[in-house]
Amino acid sequence: MKNIIYIIVSVLLLSGCKEKQADLVTARPENIKTPPGMVWVPGKKFTQGAKENDNLAQPYEKPAHSVQVDGFFMDMTEVTNAQFKKFVAATGYITTAERPVDWEEMKKTVPPGTLKPADSLLVPGSMIFNRDVEGVTDYSNYLQWWKWQPGANWQHPYGKGSDINGKDNYPVVHISYEDALAYCKWANRRLPTEAEWEKAAMGSLDSSVYTWGNDKSKLNKRANTWQGSFPTLNIPDDGYSYLAPVKSFPANSLGLYEMAGNVWEFTQDWYNTDYYGQLAATGTATENPKGAATAFNPQNPYQPEKIIKGGSFLCNESYCSSFRISARMAMTMDSSSDHVGFRTVADPEMLK
Repeated sequence: MKNIIYIIVSVLLLSGCKEKQADLVTARPENIKTPPGMVWVPGKKFTQGAKENDNLAQPYEKPAHSVQVDGFFMDMTEVTNAQFKKFVAATGYITTAERPVDWEEMKKTVPPGTLKPADSLLVPGSMIFNRDVEGVTDYSNYLQWWKWQPGANWQHPYGKGSDINGKDNYPVVHISYEDALAYCKWANRRLPTEAEWEKAAMGSLDSSVYTWGNDKSKLNKRANTWQGSFPTLNIPDDGYSYLAPVKSFPANSLGLYEMAGNVWEFTQDWYNTDYYGQLAATGTATENPKGAATAFNPQNPYQPEKIIKGGSFLCNESYCSSFRISARMAMTMDSSSDHVGFRTVADPEMLK
């Protein structure tokens, strides 16, 4: 009898331990100063993923689930050309878009039997938006508005003849996940998790669809996105046709700029279509989720992908509507384009 009672008590105690949440780190440690160009993002328990009042939410933003995320420091802006230039000058780093293309390595990441592209395409370069699109027949075929541009990289955003002169305060683009990690290592920073990114974007608000609240009519005043008919008609009602300098739009409640639109931002999480369901199934708030252990995307089974957040200057309600906090997309680790960048974060422990 005593053994049975002991077992019952033990089970109840273990169950209680599973339900107990760790202390949430909300306040900035008093012995740690906020680094220049960063803000403190307080810890918070919140609902990650699609919000109930968001009629633009996509299936891959569901199911919503509860998370608890400790505080951290985050860059006020996306990493700029000036900042990345200092990194390259200090390290001599060469981005993936500037390196020679190795077909033997590339074919390992594409479906078996894929024919080798023409040698004229197997040269250093990156993807750029095709500004001359006249019509679209199938919105699932993004190659209708994207093109491979030889010579395109962070210093030459549109290929040979283009440059970033006078654009030090613009977000650096044509950056791959590998490039972002290299910058983080040099700067003693890291990329945010997806949960951290969502918490930062939401700021002091609760369950909001946008970084400024739930009023979609404020979009053009609060974010650099696409107005008109995507991708054929671009009407710059927000003041910018394409990329904008950082701090062009109002900051959110925490002082973070362009958490919606301008450029997509890398997170450290693997894109895994099963992960949200796994978190929701626990029935409790997951503490400081780090993302799925492995990547999984039935639409792209050959290449592991990372999650990017925030949308870009190309986002339009008729196509991706990714100016919402819960919006997410997948991007391969060696890919880069003219609408993807990043911002960094730092834990208090990293600054001691």
